[in-house]
Amino acid sequence: MHIDSLKTLVVDALEELKARDITLLDVSNLTSVTDLMLVASGTSSRHVAALANNVVEKAKAAGVQPLGTEGRAGDDWVLVDLGDLVVHVMLPETRSLYDLERLWADLPTDGERRGGAV
Repeated sequence: MHIDSLKTLVVDALEELKARDITLLDVSNLTSVTDLMLVASGTSSRHVAALANNVVEKAKAAGVQPLGTEGRAGDDWVLVDLGDLVVHVMLPETRSLYDLERLWADLPTDGERRGGAV
């Protein structure tokens, strides 16, 4: 599935269950692990789990097998790895604590790490 279609599928799955503060981070110049990270908040542990489950179900229905999920036991942060797109669904307090948006924004690009021009 093309990355733009996958992004739309995931955003739709999150919006369907009323995720809050959906933010897309393009990390393609920062890491070779994934191209995009999507961060969203849920209002409770049950909401976080339901959001992540909906992403997994919609991805599977579209023929995209998640590479893995992490964090389901605590449900304050669930990660869904879809390869080119990694989804982080968190409680607002957890999201604020780890502040992934700022963390990834502050990292140097691949070119800057190698000492080259970007």
